[in-house]
Amino acid sequence: MAIKDILTPFTAWKKVFNEPVTIKDPFNDRPGAERYRGFHKNELQTCIGCGSCEEICENEAIDLVAVKGYETKNGDSGLRPMVDYGRCCWCALCVDVCTTGSLTLSNEYTWVAENPDEFRFVPGAENKAWDKNELGWKKPVPNYEFYGQKRVKMEELSPEERDHSFIEIIKGYSKEQAQLEADRCVECGICIATCPANMGIPEYIKAIREDDMEHGLKILYETNPLPEICGRICTHKCETVCSVGHRGEPLSIRWLKRYIADQVESAEYKRILGTDGIENNGKTVAIIGSGPAGLSAAHYLSLMGYKVTIYEQYAKAGGMMRYGIPEYRLPYDQIDKDINYILSLGVNIKYNTKIGKDISLAELRDKYDAVFAGTGLHLGRSTRIPGTDHEHVYQAIDLLNKITEGKEIHVAEKIVVIGGGNVAMDITRSLARLQNQKYGKVQIIATALESEENLPADVEEVIEAREEKAIINPGWGPQYIEIENGKIKGLHVNKCLSIFDEEGRFNPKFDENNKNFFEADMIVESIGQGMDIAYITEDIKSELEFGPRGRIVVDENFQSGAKWLFVGGDIIQGPDVIHGIANGHKAAYGIDNFLKNK
Repeated sequence: MAIKDILTPFTAWKKVFNEPVTIKDPFNDRPGAERYRGFHKNELQTCIGCGSCEEICENEAIDLVAVKGYETKNGDSGLRPMVDYGRCCWCALCVDVCTTGSLTLSNEYTWVAENPDEFRFVPGAENKAWDKNELGWKKPVPNYEFYGQKRVKMEELSPEERDHSFIEIIKGYSKEQAQLEADRCVECGICIATCPANMGIPEYIKAIREDDMEHGLKILYETNPLPEICGRICTHKCETVCSVGHRGEPLSIRWLKRYIADQVESAEYKRILGTDGIENNGKTVAIIGSGPAGLSAAHYLSLMGYKVTIYEQYAKAGGMMRYGIPEYRLPYDQIDKDINYILSLGVNIKYNTKIGKDISLAELRDKYDAVFAGTGLHLGRSTRIPGTDHEHVYQAIDLLNKITEGKEIHVAEKIVVIGGGNVAMDITRSLARLQNQKYGKVQIIATALESEENLPADVEEVIEAREEKAIINPGWGPQYIEIENGKIKGLHVNKCLSIFDEEGRFNPKFDENNKNFFEADMIVESIGQGMDIAYITEDIKSELEFGPRGRIVVDENFQSGAKWLFVGGDIIQGPDVIHGIANGHKAAYGIDNFLKNK
């Protein structure tokens, strides 16, 4: 035994001369220590009702309940934690795991009441005396989190490696990276409601942690039959509400979805998903368009036993996923992997067949038991400013289509792109690559009405475009294209002050004293896409109802006024891939119910 151990007990004698502490009224005058774990407090405005506190409580002392004034919305369940102090042991794990930091403990610990029900309450909602108490237990910061605050970096090609080719930029997670990122998930499920397809996100992320790719694939295919595609180009709105993102970086949900799909060979899909030997029910469905909505509907209808035929106007399937998104974002072989599995279920595609030209919609109506139309937005919109009728003024959609088909397109030395959305970034980056290949340099400017912070394009698209030497100069409104001796000289623009008027209508206002000129030999317009529904003849239109911007009105099952015709995808909702997938899924069940009750 050390001499220190012998002497330590005697050190208490130094307290013998201290003034004793006497508390005359211990119930009303006995504050807890500054960090004492007393009764709960909760900032209801900050809380998102993720349920992490409820999940971690081993005593089942916390239940999420509805609270007046708080509604369910994206990123917020609308529920708030209720604490039962007959069960609570004040371990503070609920505070430590709180993803937003809204839940804390006061240092108040005395509470006298005769009614036991009073000891079950919703912190922050019942005006308790300690709600304004600043003392108590809070999650220590920094470096006191139960989950990683930084996402695992996704490896990608450097700008120098990618700015002259169409090779896929994103490399994908390794097993170690995917599992490390999956470990950050708290399985709250807030993301599910925000996903248009309501994918089982926490469950497939759990499958990654457990290295069970077959189970993960099953979860993906419950609501999304295009995981390779969606794992690359999904708009990932789920990540914007990720509860972990409130105090750190949101989970890389999209890349984790891609990881699962990348790990499983397509030859194993039918075995894993149990889709061998589907019995045909003798009924047929025609689908117009092989974009995400059409493919999704075809997949789920096939599983129900329907004989499905897709009519596609192009030589290959995929719609805007193939003909509107560059290969550096979405490689064609990954599109084919998803599509080939759907074809293996018995789906038939008639290529190079345009409805209204090669076969009429009325013929489909008469030949099939039901029809689903998901024809997408394939028509470009023009600014209609002076000069747009020049031969070297193009639509982004048309150019992206030709690039996909491998056709040679006009690539000028100086180009201006009008538009600030993802399609504008896609054509800007594609033309920048082609300029690099042809001239060894990039001279392309993308401009838009929106300011930098309001650009509709994904932030990473804008960042990557600039890394590839494109100039993004937002906040300008196109006025006219200058043409001299039959050749484009450039685009005249004015500073944009506002885009919409007080009633929310598109009515841009410009500063006539703040002008600019973007030199160019070629102009590309990318201000949105329109739908082509010329295949719907007047007699069929008379059965339909049309809403704002000419969109066909459908019910919750995507059934139109012509009961045999279901409509979904970008021409109804979106535009984005995940909404199309969700539309097709719901429409498939709508068609099934319609035909069973017909």
